[in-house]
Amino acid sequence: MADRLDFDGVVLDIEGTICPISFVKDVLFPYALTSLDTLLTTSWTSPTFAPYRDAFPPQYRTDPSTFRAHVHDLVARDVKIAYLKNLQGHLWLSGYESGLLTCPLFPDVLPALKHWHASGIPIVIYSSGSVAAQKLLFQYTNGEGGDKDLRGLVGGWFDTVNAGLKGERGSYGRIVEGMNEVRREKGEKEIEIARWLFCSDRVEEVDAAREAGIQAVVVVREGNKPLSEGEKERLILIEKFDQIRGKKSI
Repeated sequence: MADRLDFDGVVLDIEGTICPISFVKDVLFPYALTSLDTLLTTSWTSPTFAPYRDAFPPQYRTDPSTFRAHVHDLVARDVKIAYLKNLQGHLWLSGYESGLLTCPLFPDVLPALKHWHASGIPIVIYSSGSVAAQKLLFQYTNGEGGDKDLRGLVGGWFDTVNAGLKGERGSYGRIVEGMNEVRREKGEKEIEIARWLFCSDRVEEVDAAREAGIQAVVVVREGNKPLSEGEKERLILIEKFDQIRGKKSI
């Protein structure tokens, strides 16, 4: 079924879709927590840190230890909330810039991104991580040669702030409308919602996209949450992006 999909725009999740979940869970999250300890010691009252600190609820920013405990609790419970995601993006910046952090893309991702971009298929990123964090991840990838900074291939960036929660159908409609607004400003033809494709490893997100009228597939990668037999039967599954084509075969 995947090879029969036809689409004019693609929306991509990040972890478990373009890079391993383990990179986020086992590398990015621990790095942020380690960096946080240093930041709280040296920059608690810094004007640079203030916007991230002050975005947290007042009861959790009374002192560094209370702040730290709340961050650790949110990360442990994998709470996807904007003020945490913005802080994590800030903490990751130094790691990316120093070379300690590099996003390990799955091998099929870069060829697909290049193909879609060359074919005029707009590429949109939609993740629970902040837009700033998304751009960092795409700026510092393991792409070969000069293909490490991939931000130029992406036409739109969406997170839970400018689109909404990923398990809600309305979020996908806002993404399509946001992209079409940009296309109208450029004098380009709008892309109907049914001509978009969403790729994610999370069934609840795929279901929400389908309810909104978007084509959607579940991306099956090593390390992703196993699917039930019922989910395998009712959903379209892909293991690599070259199983879907868009306007031209990859």
